[in-house]
Amino acid sequence: MLAIDPAKKLSFNRLISNGDLVIVYERHDNMKAVTVSEGSVLQNRFGVFKHSEWIGKPFGSKVFSNKGGFVYLLAPTPELWTLVLSHRTQILYIADISFVIMYLEVVPGCLVLESGTGSGSLTTSLARAVAPMGHVHTFDFHEQRAGSARDDFERTGLSSLISVRVRDIQGEGFPSEFAGLADAVFLDLPQPWLAIPSAAKMLKQDGTLCSFSPCVEQVQRSCETLQNCFTDIRTFEVLLRTYEVKEGKMENLNGDNNDSNGSLPCKRRQRSDGSYAPDTSVSSVMARPCGEARGHTGYLTFARLKCL
Repeated sequence: MLAIDPAKKLSFNRLISNGDLVIVYERHDNMKAVTVSEGSVLQNRFGVFKHSEWIGKPFGSKVFSNKGGFVYLLAPTPELWTLVLSHRTQILYIADISFVIMYLEVVPGCLVLESGTGSGSLTTSLARAVAPMGHVHTFDFHEQRAGSARDDFERTGLSSLISVRVRDIQGEGFPSEFAGLADAVFLDLPQPWLAIPSAAKMLKQDGTLCSFSPCVEQVQRSCETLQNCFTDIRTFEVLLRTYEVKEGKMENLNGDNNDSNGSLPCKRRQRSDGSYAPDTSVSSVMARPCGEARGHTGYLTFARLKCL
């Protein structure tokens, strides 16, 4: 993300400057976050890239190395940041994040409470969703982890939208200063049922809550507690299946060795007896499921605060 002026629409339509964070894209499974520093270089298998040559170029530019290799300089969107951030904990990925933001009804101007900052993957997307006038208050019991997350938000230019605090929400609950003010609450805790009563006090009337849990036993215990103050309780498991699309050759089953329709001659294949037969394979775009599909991540339980 870039530094945000609350008076302006969030946009990446500007040129790269010294000190900016960029995502260096080599290929879909090889990206890294780099802070532009005039006088520095990036060295990889494609050669040496001078940062000074990046300054003044728009995000999305293709830049070349001393060897003629190239990379793309992309804006650090939440989607890309999720793929390159340092994993201090297990993180939520794009499929779960998009589902959470949709079902929590997070829109610009919302106030969101999050417990379990972790690596800040979800927090970054929440910040963009509430921008430019909303705010995300995120809590983590681990002081060093909270400090690292705070540094990341400074680096990505989101510190004006996110406040990070050290607090044991399971044991102490959310600060009373947010009572009745939160539009949404997100819990990523080992024992979320301990924090649900406090979360209910923080929410506005008709506010929404989401709890992320990797085990179904956690879901069952949470749902029992949710029934006291919440309605419309639903649990989902989001499974994403990605496909690989590429061009390849397929055997033409309708091929005719004595083709007389005036088509161009085909390459010929040699038979076992030494004679030649025309190559009837044709180029085609094919799609197939990727071999390394991400499986179960966790269960998402949503609920809405009962109206009095």
